Amino acid sequence: MSLYGVMRTGVSGMAAQSSKLATVADNIANANTNGYKRAQTEFSSLILGNGSGQYTSGGVTPNVRYAISQEGAKVFTTSSTDLAIEGRGFFVVSDGDGTPYLTRAGSFVPNGEGELVNAAGFKLMGMPIDGTAAPVVINGLGGLQPVNIGQTALEATPSTTGVFSANLDSGTAVGATPVVSSLVTYDNLGNERIYDISFEKTAETAPPNVVSTWTATATRRDNGNTANVTFDFDPATGRVVGNPVIAIPAVGTDAPAIDLDLSGMTQVASDYTVMQASVNGNAPSAIRDVEISDEGIVFAVFENGERRATWQLPLADVTSPDNLTPEAGNVYSLGLESGDVKLGTAGQGGLGGVVSGALEQSNVDLAAELTSMIESQRSYTANSKVFQTGSELLDVLVNLKR
Repeated sequence: MSLYGVMRTGVSGMAAQSSKLATVADNIANANTNGYKRAQTEFSSLILGNGSGQYTSGGVTPNVRYAISQEGAKVFTTSSTDLAIEGRGFFVVSDGDGTPYLTRAGSFVPNGEGELVNAAGFKLMGMPIDGTAAPVVINGLGGLQPVNIGQTALEATPSTTGVFSANLDSGTAVGATPVVSSLVTYDNLGNERIYDISFEKTAETAPPNVVSTWTATATRRDNGNTANVTFDFDPATGRVVGNPVIAIPAVGTDAPAIDLDLSGMTQVASDYTVMQASVNGNAPSAIRDVEISDEGIVFAVFENGERRATWQLPLADVTSPDNLTPEAGNVYSLGLESGDVKLGTAGQGGLGGVVSGALEQSNVDLAAELTSMIESQRSYTANSKVFQTGSELLDVLVNLKR
């Protein structure tokens, strides 16, 4: 047996336990770091070839592994931009140079430019929902943009569609004074444009099969722009025949065309009663809040109550999450053994769902880490004793000549 080998084996044991203590120290230090994944040191033996009747000691090799696939507990917060993932998947973030990474740390807040960044300064990446973004690359991290929740502030949406349904009194005489209601619409700049919607009975067939014909006219108050449609009512049901629509034409570049749906109109023996009157569009309004759905869709909530989908947050996944390479800032890059990355929509294709107003805590168990620390301390001491014993035996060997 080589005494030098015994000492080297003791040294390898102390080095291995030092590595384990280092991972324990990191785990305890990051026990309260959102999205942190526990590191652990595993050992493998080094066996040297041995002859008959003689054993040559080898050593031990430490291997660090990460429990990235193990979810941490969720804690709920009051911020809608605090995000967690329930199930598989990672958020895609980027650093200041635009390099993409994966992370489970979702404590995002808007910076001075309205971009969502987490505690480590990484920007949340997503796809804008505006009809102009290119398709996202599903097998890579390209094609994404920093999510900005401040870009849609003070924007106006022009009116393009509306619905108006009311009951018209079946006893109204042909040529009687029209009944009128008014609707507020919005032009391209968010200015209010009021249309007066009038209904006049223009014809009626003789009994017994009485068919009433009405004309609906929309008149814009400020410039007299008009549009109308004529429709009949079924005498058996009192419901409008067909799907009449007032096609209000566009007014130059001031306002787009508006289609006002009248398919819900009725005519029964009752007074004129409006049952539904709504038009899309809104005046200029600032963002009041942000809502994020389980599917990762970011909605801007304006002061006037309108909700508008502005971003889609994709989730990324790899075949072997535990083999991702940890980087500074609680993010991960692709490793040799992690497999190729795949992007998808939350809740689909095996990916988890996005939880707004929640954060994923670290998956560190303090009791287990303290136990591992004590075990490593004892093992380190035992290996030092092996080294010490080998050194003492070597002294005995050297002193044999005396």
